[in-house]
Amino acid sequence: MIPKDATGTALDVAREVLKIEAAAVRALIRRIDDRFLAAVSLILGCKKNGRVVVTGIGKSGHIARKIASTLSSTGTPAYFLHAAEANHGDLGLIGKDDVIVAVSNSGESDELRQFVPLMKRQGAKVVVIAGNANSSLAREAHVFLDAGVEKEACPHNLAPTASSTAALAMGDALAVALLHARGFSADQFARAHPGGTLGRKLVTLVSDVMRTGSGVPKVQLDATLADALLEITRTGMGMTAIVDRKERLVGVFTDGDLRRSLQQKADPGSTRIKAVMTTRPSAIRPDALAVTALEAMESRKTIQLPVVDSAGRLVGALNIHDLFRAKLV
Repeated sequence: MIPKDATGTALDVAREVLKIEAAAVRALIRRIDDRFLAAVSLILGCKKNGRVVVTGIGKSGHIARKIASTLSSTGTPAYFLHAAEANHGDLGLIGKDDVIVAVSNSGESDELRQFVPLMKRQGAKVVVIAGNANSSLAREAHVFLDAGVEKEACPHNLAPTASSTAALAMGDALAVALLHARGFSADQFARAHPGGTLGRKLVTLVSDVMRTGSGVPKVQLDATLADALLEITRTGMGMTAIVDRKERLVGVFTDGDLRRSLQQKADPGSTRIKAVMTTRPSAIRPDALAVTALEAMESRKTIQLPVVDSAGRLVGALNIHDLFRAKLV
């Protein structure tokens, strides 16, 4: 537990860290210039059999790995190569058509200084993200992106904090600029993330999660209120659809409609459902995104929706719990 007299100090330190790191990122804005465009062009010009290789070591290696992951997930296939492993056999992975993105705060990492010149001689292009414009790596680069910071957030100005944040932000800027240049769509992003929440939201259709067949609560127009109650109980959806003889949706009857009917002392055995149902109900198509159904439920303050085809025929039903099970909520 933090001592009471140290609580204020801890909060002050944390706020100062965020101020320093935010300032480091803001300072990058004025450095987005022709050099940045040149880096984008180099990567866009990577030949069909060429690859983007992102490398670094230490804290910069962690940042490089994340940049490679972000590039790959936003339409620029890339992989991470550990700088130390590169000098022990993995250089064979790199070819003359590749583009190397090297990340190093000092620009003097021995491992990078050893293999970057070798790769240049093989024909690979080199983009360096570093904090020192006069460093060895900056001089070796075909394109140098300046991610230097005035100071680290560490009080001793030693631990990579603001510098690693700045390098990561520069990598993100590069990845998103490339995404925009490639016209990389949300659908393409979803296909690259099928197992994640974002991917599921962008690719899951209503037809993938809706209830069908006997799981769909429905009664005919001439059914009684009692028939509707039995159907609601059978499926546990909190509502039933009302259809005509051609299976077209003409109304719904929900728990809310039931409460109103009971308040009006409607007789379940003799009252026809068409007299107490909600007419012109909201519905959704099976080819709509499931997340669109969720938005419709939220806007209409309901937890279920009938699903109809282009002719208005009932083909399914969707409950908020179906979306929970699909991990869309």
